[in-house]
Amino acid sequence: MKVAIVGASGAVGQEFLRVLAERNFPMDELVLFGSERSAGRTYNFRGKDLTVKLLQHNDDFKDIDIAFVSAGGGTSKEFAETITKYGAVMIDNSSAFRMDNDVPLVVPECNAADALNRPRGIIANPNCTTIMMVVALQVLENISHIKRIHVASYQAASGAGAAAMAELYEQYRQVLAGEKPTVEKFAYQLAFNVIPQIDVFTDNGYTKEEMKMFNETKKIMHTDADCSAMCVRVPSLRCHSEAIWAETESPVSVEAFQEAVKKGEGLQLMDDPASKKYPMPLFLESCDDVYVGRVRKDLANPNGLTFWIVGDQIKKGAALNAVQIAEWLLKNDKRFA
Repeated sequence: MKVAIVGASGAVGQEFLRVLAERNFPMDELVLFGSERSAGRTYNFRGKDLTVKLLQHNDDFKDIDIAFVSAGGGTSKEFAETITKYGAVMIDNSSAFRMDNDVPLVVPECNAADALNRPRGIIANPNCTTIMMVVALQVLENISHIKRIHVASYQAASGAGAAAMAELYEQYRQVLAGEKPTVEKFAYQLAFNVIPQIDVFTDNGYTKEEMKMFNETKKIMHTDADCSAMCVRVPSLRCHSEAIWAETESPVSVEAFQEAVKKGEGLQLMDDPASKKYPMPLFLESCDDVYVGRVRKDLANPNGLTFWIVGDQIKKGAALNAVQIAEWLLKNDKRFA
């Protein structure tokens, strides 16, 4: 088993290294690829120093079985044929192929089997906010079909990459020092602020991030449910949060949903308001699961539930989900048997 990481020096690429080590992913060799800027850097993996190779249009992927790609949509589109030419399975973290009909969009807790039908050799990793939401929604869907979804996301600086996280640190330092804050990675100063825009606006007034949640949820869950989203950047460093309102065909009790969360794959219930126990980004960095709390009936809809979730955007929202896809393939795809 030979594995590659494309975009090894980025925030998600570095998380791939940590997740593969944590989970003792079965492989004989790991190869790292990157841009001209990161080629030549070395990273330690399982006690061995690995040097980042320059990503090129050549035969470097000839013996690769699985390639985890997180180098941006442009790079994914340019190099997809090179990566998959000799049969490597490309698990892509960008938005480049997510809505292509011949590319499965996979969250293992929801639709793992879709990964078997990949005519182009590509499996798309969904948007981070969508991944977290559908893991929680799937257990509700198993009780009663979800008719519509409303969600407000509270997304950390990590969603914009390692440089954005560094900029948030620097902005806080600058503001507290009475200096003019540096603003490069966000439209406005994020420190001591919230920005109700993630990605660019589309013609309908929603941002691309919000439309990703609308479109990707349908594809992953194979559902007709519409999802109306408001995505907001908040000045936390890592872990995204979401407030979700879901309407089901039949009423679902708070207790029934809480029990489903307890038993659900990739979920943890953290819901004890009396003792102020609920998920918060500050305490859930580097956790694998999506944490669910504040479960209650929707006062505006007899068939509605509302709840709060928190998950690590870089981990479950990106690297871990991709690695879980690969783990599922190793167990269920005859090619790897």
